[in-house]
Parts: sequence; structure tokens; C-alpha cells
Amino acid sequence: MRTTAAVLPLLFSLASASPAPAYPGYQLLWSDGFEGSAGQTPDQGKWNIITNVRTNNEVQTYTTSNANLQLSGGGTVQLIPRKDPSTGEWTSARIESQSTFTPAPGKITMFSAAIRFGSHPAAAKQGLWPAFWLLGDAIHHGTPWPLCGELDIMETVNGLPTAYGTTHCGAGGEGGPCNEPNGRGGTVGLADYEWHTWTLQVDRTNAGGDWRGEVVRWLVDGQVFHQMSGADIGDQGIWSTLAHSPMFVILNVAVGGNCYGSMMEVEYVAVYSS
Repeated sequence: MRTTAAVLPLLFSLASASPAPAYPGYQLLWSDGFEGSAGQTPDQGKWNIITNVRTNNEVQTYTTSNANLQLSGGGTVQLIPRKDPSTGEWTSARIESQSTFTPAPGKITMFSAAIRFGSHPAAAKQGLWPAFWLLGDAIHHGTPWPLCGELDIMETVNGLPTAYGTTHCGAGGEGGPCNEPNGRGGTVGLADYEWHTWTLQVDRTNAGGDWRGEVVRWLVDGQVFHQMSGADIGDQGIWSTLAHSPMFVILNVAVGGNCYGSMMEVEYVAVYSS
């Protein structure tokens, strides 16, 4: 794990629900502050509500029900896994941005969200897998995973006090530049499950035209906890799938194993460019 001094000074604090904050030197390209009445669906002009995906041996079924996905009425969206007491089956929620975002040369493209995980103790989060991540749009055009590229900005597992930032890439099979199937990544400890800002930067500013000098950074509350360069990947084509190609944003809570129930709540999602 690598940490540095804070690199993202906020102009606005994350107290109660608020729109995406401004950052000096950055332009807001796209955002959602999840405004609307309690129980409503997130803006379907911005998000696709996904129901037909189940990977990684997950046991949940994603639904469109507001029992699993709803605006809180206070400027947040809640993704809530639930177990049917009569059938034992789990349902949950997954949303994907309709827009895609391609990091521009000579700029830093930044993906950010404020997220918390609910007040249940860790023992009540067994089997839950909340995530904020990016997936290459090439997957919609016939390119298989992981060759399409994936950048996991934040994942937690089983309520443990650790978050993961992970990259998946390459042509599949064992190993490769992203150490598949496990991926290539870093971790950061979590002191609590309350509001934190999770950010991924794709930095194409300081490479002098050389892709090997470009960097992807993972941050929590403005602090870098992991980073990866083109030189670390060592393959220009694969690096292009991660840092030069269109990606879309995903929020989801997957379920696996014998678990109880806790939600992921998101205050905003935003994309910026320097």
C-alpha cells in the first residue's frame, strides 16, 4: 500500500447530502446527486437498471424493485440486498451509467463518489460485496472480459475493514499483466463504514507522449492508496483498454454465501477532467 499527502482539496465538505463538489483545476463532465422523492427510481436518463447479470458465483437476482433500489429523498441512492424469508432467495441492485467516458490525452480524468455502507456490524455483512467500478464499453461490442478492461475503484467484502482497488485486463486465462483471475490491485484500511469519497484518476498529463509514463491512481478522501503505470502493465494495447478507451460507471451490491443484509448508500457520482 502506498500513501501520500492529500492531493484533492475539496471546496465543499461532505456533511449532509450535497451535489458533487468542485475541485480546483477540474471541470465537471457528468454527475448525479440523486435528487428526488423517497422511493423513486434513479434518473433513467442517466442510468440503466440491470437485471440480467450474475457473475462470480453470486447468488442474488438484480431487480428494478424499490425494495432493492431507491432514492432516499435526502439526495442519496440506496442499493439494498434483501432475503425473501419464504424462499431464502436474495435480491439486490445494480445500475450502470448510460454515458461512457474516455480519458483524454494531456489531462487527468477523475471518477469520484461519496459512499457509505450502513450501520450494521461487520458480522451482519457476511457475503455482501458492494462495489463502485468502471468497465470497458468494448464489452458491449463483442470484446470479452477481461480484455475489455476493468478498473474497480472501491470494493469491500464481508464487512471487513478493508477496501480494494483492482485492475482486470488481458486476454484471460491465468496470470498475465493483471494477475488474472484475481486482478492487480491495492488495499486500504477502513476505520468505519460512514461517508468516504472514493476516487480514481487516469493521469495522462506527465508522460511526454509515452504511454508507459501514464498513471492510474486510487484515492480515498483525497489520499492515494494505490497506483499503477503503463510501465507496470508493460503492454501498450492492454494499457489502452484501461486508460485510453471508453468506460462506463457501475454501482452494485452483490451477494454470495450465507449473509444477512446491509445496504450501500451513494451521495453522488461524478466525472471530472483537468
